[in-house]
Amino acid sequence: MDTIRIIPSILRGIVNIPPSKSISHRAIICGALSSDITKIENIYFSEDIDATLNGVISLGAKLIYKEKNKYGSYNIAIKGTDGQIAPINNVINCNESGSTLRFLIPFAGLSNTKMVFNGKGNLIKRPLDTYYKIFQHQNIKYYNNRGLLPLTIDGMLKPDIFKVKGDISSQFITGLLFSLPLLNGDSKIIMTTELESKAYVALTLELLKIFSIDIKNIEYKEFHIKGNQAYKSTDYKVEGDFSQAAFWLSAGLISDKIQCTDLNKDSIQGDKSIVHTLKHMGGIISDNYIAEPSNLTGIEFDGSQHPDLVPIIATIASVSQGTTIIKKASRLRIKESDRLKAISTELNNLGANIKELDDGLIIMGKKYLNGGLVHSWNDHRIAMSLAIAAIKCKNPVFIKGASAVKKSYPNFWDDYKMLGGNINEWN
Repeated sequence: MDTIRIIPSILRGIVNIPPSKSISHRAIICGALSSDITKIENIYFSEDIDATLNGVISLGAKLIYKEKNKYGSYNIAIKGTDGQIAPINNVINCNESGSTLRFLIPFAGLSNTKMVFNGKGNLIKRPLDTYYKIFQHQNIKYYNNRGLLPLTIDGMLKPDIFKVKGDISSQFITGLLFSLPLLNGDSKIIMTTELESKAYVALTLELLKIFSIDIKNIEYKEFHIKGNQAYKSTDYKVEGDFSQAAFWLSAGLISDKIQCTDLNKDSIQGDKSIVHTLKHMGGIISDNYIAEPSNLTGIEFDGSQHPDLVPIIATIASVSQGTTIIKKASRLRIKESDRLKAISTELNNLGANIKELDDGLIIMGKKYLNGGLVHSWNDHRIAMSLAIAAIKCKNPVFIKGASAVKKSYPNFWDDYKMLGGNINEWN
């Protein structure tokens, strides 16, 4: 389903939110490093999660079973490596998953095997300079294709003091936090700039704690990591994903009542902030995550801590009263697409009034958009945001590259139809 036509219609009903992609990546990696068998409930096999599971299998973990449950997701069991990285395949294909790439690269330095990391799409050119500086400092050999993937790594990672910028991507910090406890000496990570996306690092620390890894966090400015630690197997259930719920909560505010189920009220997911943000705009959302039609107004939004929410916030702002300013969001230019350019270009193609800035957007809200032909830029969050925008369009919306949702939410279009959306393939 590469090009679809959406005829604007009212969405309403109850939608079960897929499991958190961020937590799933982390749980799979922790299980793969553990001493025995880890059972993980509620895994949703998007392309990104497939990439991480295949990656840890390449590093020596074993998938014991994969069973579909009554909710449509999967329960799996992983036999861990006990922290002994012994690759059975020295090429890891990360597909288009930045998390897979940046989380697993440090594990190449835990074995004596030359490892190759490959990918496709925009991932090929996603920056890895943070790791390159570490490799240079520790005399680890690496080769790339003029700064692009594939990346070959040949050398052992050593305990050290790692000085890392915090305003590039928290994924580098997570990658180091996974691997450094397995080294034979103590290490420190020192932030040289303020850490953005702290919530993602908090999520990593929470999973590490569950799997018996101890990290001392000093106000997200330093991380002290004891060496010679061991991951201990545990059973774990992945909770629903607030970054995916963001689309349906937003839809409920501009359409009809939509309830999102399988969300954890006590979650530490950073993207849980979408609830606060939508309420700040005037959205009516109950404690059990029922969103209902609301009079929305523009706000000022800092995109540095929750970058994945920017496309849907821009979308909802484009059909709200007043002006919304999104700032500190320059990192969105190096995601699956240049998301600032992608979302502003395509919403403007639908009739929105958005001005693109170097590090953000200025959005002048309208009551309705026009509709028309738009492109996903092969970016799942752009495709899903445009689908929500279609609710407030006067004419049909045609989305090219609609299959991009497979990256994180393969059943998105099925859920859209289930809620009353009128979608068909278009040639």
